Amino acid sequence: MLAAAGLLAPRLDPRLILGWAVLVCAAAWYGARIDSAVSAAEGRNLRPGEARAYLAATIVKGLVWSIPVCGFGPFLAADVQVKLWTVLAMLMTAFAVLIPGVPMGTLVFTGLAGGSAIACFLALGLYDVALVASAFIAVVVAGAIQSARQFLTGKVAEAGMVERDEVVSLLLREFEEGEADWLWQIDTTRRVRAVSPRFAFALGKQPREIEGMPFLQLIAGANWETGDFPASLHDLAERLKRRESFSNLLIRVTLSGKARWWELSGTPNVDETGQFDGFHGVGSDVTEARENSDKIAWLARYDPLTGMPNRLMLGEALGEALSHASQWRMRCAFLMIDLDRFKAINDTLGHHVGDQLLARVAERLKEQMTEREVCGRLGGDEFAIVIRDATDLDYVKRVAQRVIQSLSQPYQVDHHTLFVGASIGSAIGPRDGDAVETLMRNADLALYRSKDEGGNAHFTYEPALHTRAEERRKLESSMRSALERKEFTLNFQPVVDTQNETVVSFEALLRWNSKEHGAVSPVKFIPLAEDTRLIIPIGEWVLREACREAMNWPDHVRVAANVSGEQLLDPNFVTSVVSALTESGLPAARLELEVTESIFLRDATLARSALEKIMALGCKVALDDFGTGYSSLGYLRKLRFSTIKIDRSFVQGAATGNAESLAIIRAVVAMADSLDMSTTAEGAETEKEVEMIRKLGCRKIQGYYYGRPMSAKDAVALFRNRAFSAV
Repeated sequence: MLAAAGLLAPRLDPRLILGWAVLVCAAAWYGARIDSAVSAAEGRNLRPGEARAYLAATIVKGLVWSIPVCGFGPFLAADVQVKLWTVLAMLMTAFAVLIPGVPMGTLVFTGLAGGSAIACFLALGLYDVALVASAFIAVVVAGAIQSARQFLTGKVAEAGMVERDEVVSLLLREFEEGEADWLWQIDTTRRVRAVSPRFAFALGKQPREIEGMPFLQLIAGANWETGDFPASLHDLAERLKRRESFSNLLIRVTLSGKARWWELSGTPNVDETGQFDGFHGVGSDVTEARENSDKIAWLARYDPLTGMPNRLMLGEALGEALSHASQWRMRCAFLMIDLDRFKAINDTLGHHVGDQLLARVAERLKEQMTEREVCGRLGGDEFAIVIRDATDLDYVKRVAQRVIQSLSQPYQVDHHTLFVGASIGSAIGPRDGDAVETLMRNADLALYRSKDEGGNAHFTYEPALHTRAEERRKLESSMRSALERKEFTLNFQPVVDTQNETVVSFEALLRWNSKEHGAVSPVKFIPLAEDTRLIIPIGEWVLREACREAMNWPDHVRVAANVSGEQLLDPNFVTSVVSALTESGLPAARLELEVTESIFLRDATLARSALEKIMALGCKVALDDFGTGYSSLGYLRKLRFSTIKIDRSFVQGAATGNAESLAIIRAVVAMADSLDMSTTAEGAETEKEVEMIRKLGCRKIQGYYYGRPMSAKDAVALFRNRAFSAV
């Protein structure tokens, strides 16, 4: 103000200058009322009321300072105008620099004072000065806005730091007051200082008992005296000795004689001079989590039923054995074990007995193991043995035979005497495979062969087994489309009356003529169809075709169709029988279903229920291959079979004078007669066998002597003659 008054004094009436000075002082007094708040704007945010008051004061100041340039300007020389502009420029710059927290004040003052100056310059024709003033005002405005942005950014960052500090303090308070974690601190001699209540509680002591005690002694327990520390405590001691930070270090501690697990984190303390001043950190008791983790790890590698290594651990053991064998040019072996007849026991006596039996099997296997072997359970009734050193191949055979002999001994489970056998397949590494998966697969192929040979035996892997498995895979693939391609056909073998040699029925026999494999033997494809459950749709087709063809025969001639266990246990089996009879129009009494005793070993209740429903329809049920299976007379008492079929092995044995075969046939015939059942002797091929069958009392005969399996067309042709003679 004094500088402006000095410029105006020589050129204007002093009264005008005095009046203007009074206005400046009044504006200054008005602004002084809020200057204290505005001057502290960089330390805090302006409140809305303070900002409005400051804005009003700025407007007053801008209007007052517009008077010298705009009001007195026309009466002043150009050089004085420029000097007054310089004073205004200083004021505008001061507003922008000194008070960045309220950029609106700078803009208002600059707009009023600077705008009036530019207007005056333009009115006086000082265009160059007006241009310079406009540029300056633009720079001031831009600078004010930029300063305001930087100011606000700094305030936001400062507020964030304050907020973080508050959050950290809050978390530390909550952390210290929590029930699971604590703070710990030790000095340069590793003695506990500033004991927190939670830390004392974790140690099971009072804070005053712990203060000044050696940290490692507190958590070592009785081991402190013996020096027998866990490896984790040694690790902690080394880190403290090296004065290095650590995080989430798992420590095994001993408290009141009990082992616990702590998780510790620590950081070295440094004083104002940069000298080491001990450690501080946090800790928590993770014993429960550690025990759960150990349990999960155990379950991941061990079988909970038997306590033996599971498939994962066996795979790891086999991988290590293969690596060792490859490194030292040795051999290892993998033996895969499958229990014979276990499924029948499990299905008939229940899973409780089955699980107990598996546990007993595991115990016997463990007894047979030495340091060279690792034995485990793959799942179900499959076990496996890894032999680390199998350089002596005879040793592998001895282990297998020892296992078979041990597992074949009787078991006593819940007052039941149980018998199971063991089929074993083995593969030698790296001869039969240098990878875990390959060796397991090849041992599995050898196991399949053992099962196919009747079980209770040991077979080693041969390359031909892989070829056989590939052939089986291709055969299965072709079978899946055989029905659509109409590759299946039915042949019919006659069954004749023993006395008058007339045809009383035909047995429908399935044949497969594959486009890829040619004529495939039923011995090959029937078991495969049962394993893959393709036997269900195939069996339904057989029933429909057999019933349809039977409609071309005389009314007294039946048709017999074989039914597998998979079909009988299928929920839709009875429906499929009803559908076949309905579509063909065949009377139910002319359909006979042949089953074997093995179907009752899977689910006797379900099998019996299905057969009772079939009999209720009026269909006949024959028991096939009687005497070769389990021959339980209980089935004959519970179900009224129409026919008992005597296996060809007994017929041929009786023809050669075998006393056991003769006795069995006589007993079966007598039993069937007493139960009002018919008997059919299978496999009669010679006149001698036919005569013997007649003498023994069998009512029906089936065999090559009266006819081989024939096409449906040839079967119809047989009825052109009333009598049926040998072919």
